[in-house]
Order: sequence, then C-alpha cells, then structure tokens
Amino acid sequence: MPEMTYAAAIRSAIEWEMEHDPRVFIMGEDIGVYGGAFGITLGLVEKFGKDRVRDTPIAEEGIVGAGIGSALVGMKPIVEMQFSDFIVNAMDQVVNQAAKIHFMFGGRMTVPLVIRGPAGAGTGAAAQHSQSLEAWFHHIPGLKVVMPAFPDDARGLLLSAIRDPNPVIFFEHKLLYKTVGEVPDSYEGIPLGSGVIRRHGSHATIITYSLMVHRTLEAAERLAAKGWDLEVIDLRSLVPMDIDLVVESVKRTGRLVVCHEAVGRGGVGGEIAARVMESEAFDYLDAPLLRITGLNTPVPYSPPLEEAFMPSVDRIAQTLETWLECEVVTQ
Repeated sequence: MPEMTYAAAIRSAIEWEMEHDPRVFIMGEDIGVYGGAFGITLGLVEKFGKDRVRDTPIAEEGIVGAGIGSALVGMKPIVEMQFSDFIVNAMDQVVNQAAKIHFMFGGRMTVPLVIRGPAGAGTGAAAQHSQSLEAWFHHIPGLKVVMPAFPDDARGLLLSAIRDPNPVIFFEHKLLYKTVGEVPDSYEGIPLGSGVIRRHGSHATIITYSLMVHRTLEAAERLAAKGWDLEVIDLRSLVPMDIDLVVESVKRTGRLVVCHEAVGRGGVGGEIAARVMESEAFDYLDAPLLRITGLNTPVPYSPPLEEAFMPSVDRIAQTLETWLECEVVTQ
C-alpha cells in the first residue's frame, strides 16, 4: 500500500469527493492560495477554482451558518476551522441549528455538513489554540464526532463523514499531520462508529483515541517488557461509539483504563466509564477503573508546563504500572 502523511490523507479524501460529487465544496479562512494554516488545502483552489474552494472572512458564525444554509439546499459543504478552538465562536449555529434541524423538521430536512479542524496541544500555541473540546460536541444529540489517529483512518473516516447526511465534527490532531502510514488504494470509506483493537492483551483494556492512541501503544510496549499484557482500543469516532467492542474487551480483561488528552473533568472518559458500568461488563470487573487525562487547567504556553499538561508516554506508562501492581498483584 502507498504511504502518505496524515495531512495528505485528509487532502486526498477532500479531493476525491470534490472530483466525484459536484455538490461538495470547502470554505474557511485562508484555505485558498495560502492552503490553510496547516497546509491541508494546498493546491485545491488551482484544481477546483474559487467557487468551490472559498476563502471566507474571519467570522466563524457566518461560515458555519453559510454551511448549514448550503447543506439545506442540496450542497455538501466542508467547513474548515483554522483552529478547532474557533468553533466556539459558532456554537449557536452548530448546537442550536445544525444539530437540531433534522429533528425539528420531522426528519424531512438533513444537514450534510462536515466541520473539520486542528485540535489538541503540543505546538506551543497556548490556551486559546490548543484545546480538546470533543466532550462538548459528544454531549449534543444530532452531532457526530470523529477523531482519527492514523492516516488511513483519517482518509476513510473523512470520506464517510462527507457522505453522511448528518453534521459531523471532525477533529484532526496537530501533532499527527506529519505522521506517515500506509493508506489503502480504496475510497470506500470507513463506517463511523467502528472502533478497532490496536493491540491485543489480557491484563487490562485501555480505551483511547486520536494522539493518545500512539502514546498509549508505546506505553503498552514498554510495559510488555515488564510482563504486562495490555489491550488498546482506538475508538476512532466518539459519536457513534463502538461500545460493544469496549464491553467485549473489558469482559475478557476484567480491567478498564480510559486515556484522553482533554481535561478529565466532564471528559468523554467519564461517559465511557458509565456505559461500561451500566453494561454486562460490570460483573467482569476485577478492579476500579483508571482515567489518565489532561490536567484540569487551560493549556499552558510554557513548553515544560504544556508537556506536563498532556498525558505523555512516561506518565501513561508510570500510571499504568503503579495501578497494575496495586490492582493485579494484590488480587
């Protein structure tokens, strides 16, 4: 299979859909000649023209509103947020309009809108440009939330998101854009709501997504050298969520760990934990669950503090080892 970067895989999905569906277009700040803040749309305006690659004013509420309006009249817009944090400026359009129109019109209207943008910390961009806000949108009925960790998933899931009749929030971690991986020569798309086991194990199940998949896998390999056998599940999408995959894994291992970069308080990890507690997997648990998350603070600008904010491979490995020694050895 050919290799490409995570960023190129995203561009590939956009380009394919624009080539094969004249209803698809993309708009956002500086996405034309400049190619976007992270270069995702480089070359698209030369290929498709300014009508389908539309530079917009710095007005997120207006951009998303235009996307919703065009979706309602048959188009399939992709809205790029220069930083995903800026979606906060368009919350009324996202939460009170895009997410609710299908319901409020009795299913007669759909909003095939994709809002995508770079998320997460690790680039020294400080508190207003480094957040992981997925829990906000996970909470809203009517929205789908996707957070791929690998190039092949980035392309496959974005293809499915563009083709979906519902509004999809598509978060791309900044630190993943330059990562490289094999991408199948297929444009069938990956179904939203299908998680995948990245590493099979027997001592505990770790549920994660986005950048933390990579860090959790590295931590699991470190601990394997010490005799710990950990299973790692990449959710890929948070809404819909492959909770059946999670439940079956926890039933096998008897222990649950959730790891995400977003702050722990009110995070998606709490929802995952609750759904496992409410399922038949509860009877299989041999230990209290463990959450490894970002600290409950705005993302610091200082590089050492930013590093401390995020779950690092070292913190994940050390926390897991301490927890396992307590919960497994003492059984």
